[in-house]
Amino acid sequence: MRNLITLLLLLALPMAGYAQSTKIDSLDQLIQKASSDTAKIDLLVEKISFLNEINLDSAFSVSQQTIEMAQKLNYKKGEAYARIGQLTSYCFKGEYGAAAENLKIAEKIFISLHDYPGLGELYKSYGMLYGMQSKYDSSIQYYEKTIKLAQQLSDDILLHLAYQNIAIGYQMQSNFTQALFYLQKALSYYETINNRKSQTYIYLNIGLVYNNMNDTLRAEESLLKALNLSKTLGIKNVELYAYSNLATLYEQTKEYVQSYEYAIKAASLGKEMGDPGIEAASLSKGAIALANQQKLEEAEKIARQAILLAEDAQQPYNIYQAYNAMGLILKMQERYDHAIVHYEKAFNGIKGADTFDEYIGQSYAHLSECYSKTGNYEQALAAFKTSAEIADSIRRRENIRKATELTMNYEFEKKQQLTQAAQAQKDAATRARQLILLVGLLLTLIIALVAFYAFRTKQKANRLLRHQKEEIETTLAELRTTQDQLIQKEKMASLGELTAGIAHEIQNPLNFVNNFADVSHELIGELLEENRKDKRDLQVEEEILADLQQNLEKIHHHGLRADRIVKSMLEHSRTAASEYQLTDLNLLTEEYMRLSYHGMRAKDKDFNVSLVTDFDPALEKVVVLPQELGRVLLNLLNNAFYATDQKSRIMQNGYQPEVKVSTRKVGNRVEIHVRDNGTGIAEAVKHKIFQPFFTTKPTGEGTGLGLSLSYDIVTKGHHGELQVSSQEGTFTEFVVRLPVS
Repeated sequence: MRNLITLLLLLALPMAGYAQSTKIDSLDQLIQKASSDTAKIDLLVEKISFLNEINLDSAFSVSQQTIEMAQKLNYKKGEAYARIGQLTSYCFKGEYGAAAENLKIAEKIFISLHDYPGLGELYKSYGMLYGMQSKYDSSIQYYEKTIKLAQQLSDDILLHLAYQNIAIGYQMQSNFTQALFYLQKALSYYETINNRKSQTYIYLNIGLVYNNMNDTLRAEESLLKALNLSKTLGIKNVELYAYSNLATLYEQTKEYVQSYEYAIKAASLGKEMGDPGIEAASLSKGAIALANQQKLEEAEKIARQAILLAEDAQQPYNIYQAYNAMGLILKMQERYDHAIVHYEKAFNGIKGADTFDEYIGQSYAHLSECYSKTGNYEQALAAFKTSAEIADSIRRRENIRKATELTMNYEFEKKQQLTQAAQAQKDAATRARQLILLVGLLLTLIIALVAFYAFRTKQKANRLLRHQKEEIETTLAELRTTQDQLIQKEKMASLGELTAGIAHEIQNPLNFVNNFADVSHELIGELLEENRKDKRDLQVEEEILADLQQNLEKIHHHGLRADRIVKSMLEHSRTAASEYQLTDLNLLTEEYMRLSYHGMRAKDKDFNVSLVTDFDPALEKVVVLPQELGRVLLNLLNNAFYATDQKSRIMQNGYQPEVKVSTRKVGNRVEIHVRDNGTGIAEAVKHKIFQPFFTTKPTGEGTGLGLSLSYDIVTKGHHGELQVSSQEGTFTEFVVRLPVS
């Protein structure tokens, strides 16, 4: 089942940050304190925008009052913007004539004032008006006008709002490539300016596109993200549409109980907001979910309620959905005559609309089955042909138009032939029978030719799809190979840095071993010399033996230390998955801090940094993958040392590089902090640092996989968190949070 209820997103506003109710309260206070009547009207126009998202009746009432106030003051600009604000209420109540009249008045005002930003808002509103009526060709044309004007005015807000809205028209025409192109452009902009509210609308639309592409996993992820954000920010209209579209998604995946629950939530919220169109659409989905649970009587009751609401709202696709739901329920009850009536009303509801999708194709298939059950085989064949044409041409609107024309021609020819047969019967019964036989043969030939054409067309499409699939699979295999090579390169780079650190680190215990071995050799010589004397001094011998014992302990201690360092290197270089172990994080962190430091020293003997540690002595051991977590620590410390080194090269004098490493327990989690006073991270790229292949280092100095792999190790391998805070030119701090159990 496909869901095309995306039109509300045409209202997505670029303002974000507070819940609507809080913003409206703040606006009411500003309106009372307004310094002039025109300023008061401007604030009322802003209030209308927020009310459109939570209660259409309130929005309409305030907009009407604002229009009357502006007319009394002869404040034309305020009147025009208030009329645009009133458009939403008219559209969602199905009063398109009144909506169009309002826009015509606003257009005359903007033209007379030479108000080009106002014209941009007007074109956007026309796009919404036609979109609500399912006239997507006209809607797209007006959004293209909006985009062109916004570019001329350098109005980024209007431009990206038009991007996300024109995407809806392309989506409704099954042009998913164009839809995603514009949605992603808008999302990138809203992420850059940290506009969470507009991101919420975009995630909802992206979820709908993925759903139409049968990518249910990405669709569910995007819709749930939109739902959670809308609840956090208090955006009720997005919450409403997220519920409705999740109901559709779960109906597709045959999770009918969940589908019904989300549909009823959407219907309840739609009623609360005064939006009969979405309330009707949601009840239609709820009815289908109940029918699929064999609760047919309850489903029929809800479907009748949906029909009444849809007729009242006068939105074509909602009318289609309501009658289609009733047709399906009646078909499941084997009441085929009644089902046919409702299916025909459903298709009449979208007559003249610029939308055809898989769901509509399925409806024609159901109608064909109903005709067949009632013995009307000619109509059954016509409906089946339409269903097949839509299914084969879901992404080619030219083919859809051909399918529609084919059906219309067939109906016309059939009526003409029946008329000729009736006239022939009046002339002579024998001649009439011959004519009917001839017509039957002609119809059979036409049907055979059409069926053959459809079969050949489908064969060509299948061959093309197979070829495209093979190309995509080949490209995917090449990408995966390249990715594996880059990941291996990153691991080898990490191993190289670790080896350099180990080489310097292991030199220290080896020096101790050599020194104590030399001293022990001298002590043995002294002991032998003392032993050869006639009068042996037992006290001296005991002192020498005690020194030897102490030296051997030192040699053993530093030998174990070198052994541990070598084992760490071997474990770090393993390609197989490591095992979870109970690990002392203080020792692990200190060990990799030394290894990273000596690795930097190996590459640059002039490198120097002040190391500050603050390890929690009471920190309990944690079950982790020590080798994998060591990779994370090595990467974070290498980045910290690199940042301080880069800043040292820039500032040279007066700068003391410092890296601070600390551990602590907070609640049921342990934390490892790595903080440096180096170059910091620019705010514009901070959100990208965990993305694969993104790096701020010069070309050839980094693969861009270090932080990406570290993020996966912490979040997926340890179910923890990896977060960063930074101020450009001042500091960077990474925090690794791991669950205790």
